[in-house]
Amino acid sequence: MSSPYESATLIIRLYEMRREPTMREARAWFAREFHPQTVDDIFHTLGSPHSGHFRMVTSYWDMASSFVLNGAIDEKMFNDANGEHIFIFAKIEQLVADYRVKSGNPNYLKSLETLVLQKPGAREQMASIRERFGPKR
Repeated sequence: MSSPYESATLIIRLYEMRREPTMREARAWFAREFHPQTVDDIFHTLGSPHSGHFRMVTSYWDMASSFVLNGAIDEKMFNDANGEHIFIFAKIEQLVADYRVKSGNPNYLKSLETLVLQKPGAREQMASIRERFGPKR
C-alpha cells in the first residue's frame, strides 16, 4: 500500500497527464459529443476519426483505476480527488457487457468498472449523471 505522499504524488502526475492538449481534446469530445446508445455506436466510433479520443479516455481511466486497485494509490484519496472516472463509466456502463461479448474481450475496462462500482452510491450517481449529461432530445 502506498503512503499518503506517494498517493498524492501519483494523483498529481495523473492530473498532469490529463492536461496534455490531445488528452484535453479527447476528454472534451467524450463529454460533449459522445453519446452512445448501442454497442454498435461504440464500434462505429472505433472506426471513425474519434477512435483515438475514445481509446485515450477509456484506457486512461482504466489504467488509473488499476493503480488504485493494486494499491499504488489510496482509493479514498483517489475518489476524493477525482470524479471524472465515474462520469466516463456512466456514459458506457450499460453497453460494456455487450461490448465485451462482441469484441471477445471479457476484461474490457474491468479495473474502471470494479473501482467505480465499489464506491458507495455509485449506481445512483451514474444514473444521475446519465440523466443530466445524456444526449439532448
